[in-house]
Amino acid sequence: MTQAQEPRRFSSTEHLASEAVAAFADGELRMAAYLRAARHIAECPECAAEVDAQQQARAALKDSGEMSMPGSLLGLLSQIPMCEPPACAPGEAKNDAERRRRVIVTSVASLRRRRR
Repeated sequence: MTQAQEPRRFSSTEHLASEAVAAFADGELRMAAYLRAARHIAECPECAAEVDAQQQARAALKDSGEMSMPGSLLGLLSQIPMCEPPACAPGEAKNDAERRRRVIVTSVASLRRRRR
């Protein structure tokens, strides 16, 4: 009589990383990586469940319709500096970084107040 083969157990480092799960579900892996992942998923119920959950989330987002953004958010985001400041004295660079941090913190705080 033939005994059923016990499923293989994987150590924590042998599972697919979350990035690999997402890339697999999105069809973004190269063929060799895709085949390795598919082989692992076929043997690992945990990773197969993660891929299934990722595919369900992807489908839900795709079917959720168009997202909208309040105009005020766009205005606040446009206030965030987009480029590095020109070279300046060592003390000035620190002050500029602090100013950018304050702009971001203020923008986020303003958004939070408006959402309430």
